[in-house]
Parts: sequence; C-alpha cells; structure tokens
Amino acid sequence: MSYVDLKNKTILVTGAAGFIGSNLVKRLFKDLKDVTVIGIDNMNDYYDVRLKAARLSELSVHSSFIFIKSSIADKDMVNKVFDQYRPQVVVNLAAQAGVRYSIINPDAYIESNLIGFYNILEACRHSYDEGHTPVEHLVYASSSSVYGSNKKVPYSTDDKVDNPVSLYAATKKSNELMAHAYAKLYNIPSTGLRFFTVYGPAGRPDMAYFGFTDKLRAGKTIQIFNYGNCKRDFTYIDDIVTGVEKVMRKAPDRATGEDGLPVPPYALYNIGNNHPENLLDFVQILSEELIRAGVLPEDYDFDAHKELVPMQPGDVPVTYADTSALERDFGFKPSTNLRNGLRKFAEWYKEFYM
Repeated sequence: MSYVDLKNKTILVTGAAGFIGSNLVKRLFKDLKDVTVIGIDNMNDYYDVRLKAARLSELSVHSSFIFIKSSIADKDMVNKVFDQYRPQVVVNLAAQAGVRYSIINPDAYIESNLIGFYNILEACRHSYDEGHTPVEHLVYASSSSVYGSNKKVPYSTDDKVDNPVSLYAATKKSNELMAHAYAKLYNIPSTGLRFFTVYGPAGRPDMAYFGFTDKLRAGKTIQIFNYGNCKRDFTYIDDIVTGVEKVMRKAPDRATGEDGLPVPPYALYNIGNNHPENLLDFVQILSEELIRAGVLPEDYDFDAHKELVPMQPGDVPVTYADTSALERDFGFKPSTNLRNGLRKFAEWYKEFYM
C-alpha cells in the first residue's frame, strides 16, 4: 500500500451534507491543517432538508470548505469541479440511500448511484491527462446490502455477492465492478468501503432507530420486522469516519501485470462493528436511552407501542461484518458499544427537536 499524505491537499467529498459525508468533513478539519475540502451535495428532500442544512452550517465555519449545491449526475458540473479545484483525493459518499425507497423510486438510484458514480470515475480518469492534477486515491461508499441473503456469516469481502435482493444493493455492487474496471484500465487507486448499518446523532431519519424515535415520541406504534428476529451490525458514526480517514491515507499499490496492463490498484473493506445486535434488544436499549434523555416520559409503556410484523421485501435477516482485513491493514476496528452510541443519539435528538 502507498501512503497518501493528506496535509495541504484538496479533497473532494461528495454527499457532503449527508450523514457520513458531513461527519467526515468535520473530522478532516479537526485532524488536518491546511486542507481544502470541496463538498458537493444536491440537498434533495429524500429526508428533512433542515437536517442537511444544520450539518452544512457546522461546516461553513471553515474558510477552506467550498460547497457546491449540485448533483454528481451532472457531468459538466463534475468536470468543472475537477478542472477548477484539482482534487488529489476523492471520497464519493453521494448516493441515493435506502433499500425500501429503491422499490418505489428506482430512477433516483440509477441517476445518483450509477450515472453519478460513472461521472466521478471519468473525472478521475481524466485527472491523469497532461496538464491536470492526478487523483492519488478514490475512496467510495459501498454497502453491506451487497451481501444480499448470504447464509455464511460473518460477511467477508472474499464472499461471492452476485445475488442482490434490492435495486439499491445492485447499484452498490455495480459501483464496485465499475471501480474495478477503471482501476484496471486507467490505474486509478480505488478503495470501496462496505458500511454496516451506520447510526448516531444527526443521522438519517429513514433509519430504523430514528424513525422509531419519531413514532414513539408521537405515541404511535412501531413495527419491528421479521418478528424481531433481525440482527444488524450497528456501527457508530465516529467509528465509520475513523475508518474512512485511515483508508484515505493508504492507497492500493500500482503494479504492472504479465499482460502489460495495470494490476488493478483496487481494494474492498467491510466497516462494521463485528457484533450483530438483535433488533428487539436494540429497540429496548433505544427506549431506555430515550427515557434517560427526556425524549420519552419515565412511565412510557413501550410494550403497548410495538408490533411484531413479517419481513419486508428487500430486507435481510442478518448483517454481520468480518472486519479482519480492516484490522490487518489499518490496525483499526470499530469499538463503540450500542448503549453509548444510542445515548449520544438520544441526547442529540432532545436538543435538536425538543
């Protein structure tokens, strides 16, 4: 692996107003001096835009943060950004997220996750043209959803993942294949990260823990899928961001194969907690922490507000990350336990919404 010095660099982060993107930008400014971050986000209304605006306002205090409101599906805009700012490191976190939404609005996934990522790959490719600044490392978000309904756990990046159970998962697997092809053809050092159920303060309202909180607070009933027999490898946002930053600093090595073409400088890692939690246990801890934070009253009757229901289309019963490769190559493993993570979420929720 080749060390990538992030000091004095221009870093492009797509999806910069998103949950992971905004937290990554914050961390980069905290850990690095003399760094310029270009953030792109289309600020769509898939969920509460006020949340995205609040994240952006925290970033706008940094004079070397440049924000561009646009979609990476706009090829001309992407090319202009690369021509004008010449990023040396690119982190693609822009994507239409959500498994269930991909069933009712597939167009959004094709536009952002396929066309958008293709535009980023093309811009990285042409960064090696004469007179341009070459991209030293492309890091991009994949997802644990690519594992589909694989029976073998924990999920390893060596596993075969050819049977997606949602369009969202199919687009993420496509990203990995596209990045591999561009790494092979154009020698672009690329690393894909399969994120496992990311949660934390100012997260995505479409995620279960956030939606459950909204409904419980409104006195509504929450539906717990697969009768509570789902397990998820919940991974706290700070751990995810630490993993991304560590990966940014080490790019896969370039080498030439026997065919005279590049051996693809390409890598894939899981970033998960390596500790799946039962959904019923998760919801119990969440309710306790919401009461502790004052989001719910102390006498809240949680059992009266939950309903066990069958599995939803596109869902899988378990996610469980094998993180041994991440530990081996970066000496890092996520470590935030669920109660501590949900406590921070509950405290943030109380402050933001109440």
